[in-house]
Amino acid sequence: MSHKPEFPSRRRVLRCAAWTGAGVLWVVAGGMPRSALIGSAAAAEMAASELTFVQISDSHIGFNKPANPDATGTFKELLGRIAAMNPRPAFMLHTGDVSHLSRDAEWDTAQQLIAETGIEKHLIPGEHDMLVDNGRPFFARFAPKAQSGGWYSFDQGGIHFVALINVANLQPGGEGALGAAQLEWLEDDLKNRSASQPIVVTTHIPLWQVYPQWGWGTSDGAQALAYLRRFGSVTVLNGHIHQLLQKVEGTVAFHTGLSTAFPQPAPGAAPSPGPMKVEPGRLRELLGISTVHYVKGREPLAIVDQSLGA
Repeated sequence: MSHKPEFPSRRRVLRCAAWTGAGVLWVVAGGMPRSALIGSAAAAEMAASELTFVQISDSHIGFNKPANPDATGTFKELLGRIAAMNPRPAFMLHTGDVSHLSRDAEWDTAQQLIAETGIEKHLIPGEHDMLVDNGRPFFARFAPKAQSGGWYSFDQGGIHFVALINVANLQPGGEGALGAAQLEWLEDDLKNRSASQPIVVTTHIPLWQVYPQWGWGTSDGAQALAYLRRFGSVTVLNGHIHQLLQKVEGTVAFHTGLSTAFPQPAPGAAPSPGPMKVEPGRLRELLGISTVHYVKGREPLAIVDQSLGA
């Protein structure tokens, strides 16, 4: 029995299909998104950003099925684009599923390719990174200074970044969960911060309920959002669903990034989620990265999504 996807009202949600042309600059102001083509005057204005960083996600190193027989190759190509950016981004955020099966060879490859860019990185795990010893090999390699549960925060360029882990205790149906200890830590991490400071949160599984029927949401995400709503600018970046999806609720902007490995079907468009095989010429249009710009004095962060085929 199939179910129709249930989405919030059109006023509050912007659903984005894969970009099929040039990169597009998105700015959310007053709860309403607007866009500008890269190369336009509006987009050029963002080039003077005080801080630029890149989100990559779902590299699935080791995946070699028909949906993408060379996931390592597409990851390497996208990292090459990041390394060639001018000006170079301050750092990269990887929002999970670095590996496909948590194997040492996959970790080695990912670590080497990321290091070759020469760009600082901050990573969180996806559920595919937690298959061995509850993710300890991942944290040892990629987040050795994290809290005991894997979560952490840092400040850069006037922004407070919070890396949350919602894949350590998956709920029935595959939904993510943060847990009481992490929520208590988050409340304490935010309580003394000015409401005017921009906040960027990374999770692997969406923090909001995208499509619970497929586990695309976080069961206790509402509690985390309650701590975040007092801030004037909050951007939540996640991966997991391998497609572009945006939503704005008040001062909180949610942005789901593309995978660098393979696409997945839109919510409810197939019997279940999973790697989606497309025509060979179309695959590159459905893989990509997100570049985030912060200009001091402007509350919304601008996000540019660019596909490998652009």
